[in-house]
Amino acid sequence: MYLVKDISGAIGLMAVALVLLGTWPVVLAVLERRGRLPQHTFLDFSVTNFLAAVLVALTFGQMGPDTTETPNFLTQLTQLQNNWPSVLFAMAGGVTLSLGTLATQYGWAFVGLSVTEVMASSLKVVIGTTLNYFLDGRINKAEILFPGVGCFLIAAILGSLVHASNAADNQEKLANSLANYSKNTRNTADEDLTKHLLDKEMPKDPEEAKPDAAEATQALEKVEAGTAEFLVDLEEKRSIKVLGSHTLLGLGIVVFAGVFYALFAPAFNLATNDQWHELPAGAGVPHLVVYTAYFYFSLACLAVSAALNVWFLYRPIMAGVPSSTVAAYLRDGGEGRALAMLAGMVCGLGNAFTFMAGQAAGYAAADSVQALPLVSTFWGVVLFGEYRRSSRRTYTLLASMLLMFTIAMVLLMASSNHRKPL
Repeated sequence: MYLVKDISGAIGLMAVALVLLGTWPVVLAVLERRGRLPQHTFLDFSVTNFLAAVLVALTFGQMGPDTTETPNFLTQLTQLQNNWPSVLFAMAGGVTLSLGTLATQYGWAFVGLSVTEVMASSLKVVIGTTLNYFLDGRINKAEILFPGVGCFLIAAILGSLVHASNAADNQEKLANSLANYSKNTRNTADEDLTKHLLDKEMPKDPEEAKPDAAEATQALEKVEAGTAEFLVDLEEKRSIKVLGSHTLLGLGIVVFAGVFYALFAPAFNLATNDQWHELPAGAGVPHLVVYTAYFYFSLACLAVSAALNVWFLYRPIMAGVPSSTVAAYLRDGGEGRALAMLAGMVCGLGNAFTFMAGQAAGYAAADSVQALPLVSTFWGVVLFGEYRRSSRRTYTLLASMLLMFTIAMVLLMASSNHRKPL
């Protein structure tokens, strides 16, 4: 099989994973803003996310000779009776990743793509990187690693401040727009809509006919990003209604996602390196190779995602999301399904490269790919108009958050070191 054996190769994989993991959230966020139900999107996403693991296992995992110490993927699948404890750790990691990703999809709608990714990733690093440092036998340079972890924590705090400031800016825009409409006694329909959105928005009917994509795009282009009209127009189209929601709701969802994200890499670390010595001693049972572990990891992720999202079709997790049916999901194909499945493949490859790099240079250093919000923020600003026409206070907090995040990423990569035999 293909194994990364040097630091430069591991850092190269981290860089590729950074771009991939920073891009797939943008695709899902685009679909939510176009009105596609998150339950439909996540089901499609989960299928190709698992297929990516299969693809990686059948290619990288089958390259080269099949040895006793490092069996190829297909060979190790037949050894379940010996390595089942490691398989359970891998599947536990898949469960936590599925729950974290599911929560993140709702977090994007409430606090924005940029802040969600920064806060969830920062919490993941603060908790997960610390656990991986000790699981890896402290191979990473602590004097570099932990200052980086501290920078991630500061970035998370700044992320919450950015969201609170930007939410206040949006409420001020809507309030001013409503006041202007009332004063001039015109645009009555927009005034009523703005007032309605500030109070509470009722769920849409999922079976309601969707407007032509070209017409929707043309209408959106007429509204300048960052204005009150833009916020109202966006709220009409998106599948998750968020205007008027309490700030703590969005932040709570993101914290939930971050905590579960923090657990999947340590679980995967235990699956591949058996630090707790759960495999049979003296029986010559090899550790679970990274590709086999990733297969079981993704299989569990698919099972949990499919079960939860089929349930959420009929009983949505959020009050602002309409219910649906399996039949409606099957009919909801086209471009939306293609993009969701593309996002799943991109995410699956990004996670695979991260685990491959972590097995070579330490999973604590591999957490540098959590700098993915740098990529997501770029897309959020360019594609979604996030933070347009915001206050100077919001811009200052955003710049400070991204600066701390960049410093943290550099420090984590610099802490890389060769893995020692366990």
